[in-house]
Amino acid sequence: MNLIRLFILLTAAFGCALLASGQEAAKVESKLDVIIQKLDKIEKNTAPKSESAALAAAVASAPAETAAKAEIEAVQLNLNLVWMVITGALVFVMQAGFAMVELGFARAKNSINIIMKNFLDFCISAIVFMFLGFGLMFGTSAGGWIGTDSFWLSDHGADDKLWAFWFFQVVFAGTACTIVSGAMAERTKFVGYLIYAALLAAIVYPLGGHWAWGSFGGSFGVGGAKGWLENMGFIDFAGSTVVHGCGGACALAGILVVGARHGRFAKDGTPRLIAGHNIPLAAFGVFILWFGWFGFNAGSTLLGNGTIGRIAVNTTIAPAAAALSAMISMWFVQGRPDVGITLNGSLGGAVGVTACCANISPASAFIVGLIAGIITTVATIALERFQIDDAVGAVPVHLCNGWWGTLCVALFDQGGFNAQKLGVQALGTFSITAFTFVMAFGIFKLVDMLVGLRASDTEQIDGLDFAEHAANAYPDFQTTEQT
Repeated sequence: MNLIRLFILLTAAFGCALLASGQEAAKVESKLDVIIQKLDKIEKNTAPKSESAALAAAVASAPAETAAKAEIEAVQLNLNLVWMVITGALVFVMQAGFAMVELGFARAKNSINIIMKNFLDFCISAIVFMFLGFGLMFGTSAGGWIGTDSFWLSDHGADDKLWAFWFFQVVFAGTACTIVSGAMAERTKFVGYLIYAALLAAIVYPLGGHWAWGSFGGSFGVGGAKGWLENMGFIDFAGSTVVHGCGGACALAGILVVGARHGRFAKDGTPRLIAGHNIPLAAFGVFILWFGWFGFNAGSTLLGNGTIGRIAVNTTIAPAAAALSAMISMWFVQGRPDVGITLNGSLGGAVGVTACCANISPASAFIVGLIAGIITTVATIALERFQIDDAVGAVPVHLCNGWWGTLCVALFDQGGFNAQKLGVQALGTFSITAFTFVMAFGIFKLVDMLVGLRASDTEQIDGLDFAEHAANAYPDFQTTEQT
């Protein structure tokens, strides 16, 4: 503005010099005064603010920006909580899937017993996990080994964000528990199974979970310190080992203690086929499980953001590839495609991608699934060769592919392979499954001594529906081998 003023004054002076008469010069000078006054007024209105004035303006606008940011954060938090509840409900629906798979692969005379086990084990898991298991898993850590508080959560407000987290975690505990039911189907006493279910959800699953996921409750107001495996860098995103490896290890312990079903193997060890009574029902159960797995894996972000998309894609690709490879591999072995191994292959692929679904590409998920399907086939044949009777294939699906999936976190990491990380992953999956197996084996032995675990041959022949519940799931049909 000073340059403009100078230019005008110089122009006016030059004009005055050119004018001949003093009267005309006076007129120019008068007009020049008016122009200068207007320039002063404009300069005053457009002058830059001082630093203090600028700071005052910034402070005045800050509360509005802070409020907007707080509002965005509140919306994101609510979205996260809604996401956890919805995906937790999807995982809960997997209970129905497990029940349908077990029903379809078992004989009709045990249907009520299977429904009762799959229904009651979740009911028991929910109560004992609230009372004890959640605190052992996510409470304040004692050296990274065990949680020490947050039992029976009664001191949190109705709108506390902890509740959504607790709900998402309890359905995982129920999943780990119900895996065992199918493996031990058709020869396990009902009371003995319920005792086991309570101890698994209250103690066994939470302890292994604390080692890998102990700090996860920190964002929700409980615990916060890392478990000893987590502190080493062990990663199991959605639970290939923590959930499925745990359930599979318990299943293996249970079937070793309870023994094979009556008539499953001949005296010379030759395996005999015990066909399921409703394979379409088993297939329906697999569809339900696959549907619930989108909540299982994508929900484990605990965040409603863009990361859930690729996780859902990986959870689609791996089971699809595993179903194909399982079918083809068994087709090669026995000369025909087998429906049971195909269905279980897809579940093995889902287990295999569970630990690594957040840090691998869909192309890697395809490879993970292909190998998982082959693992399912090979492990199923191996168990039969060792005369280990797994009624639904829970050990090949959940234990063997739980190991595989946890190692895949390091093998297929998009950030690059790291041998040390692979070692940590191997240590983690071995530690959790070995601990779980030993604990479960002791529990089953104890239950067998106190109340009995195995149904008699007569009870197995009549069917556990009649022996344990005095009922028949299909009253219009003969469902036992005896009239």
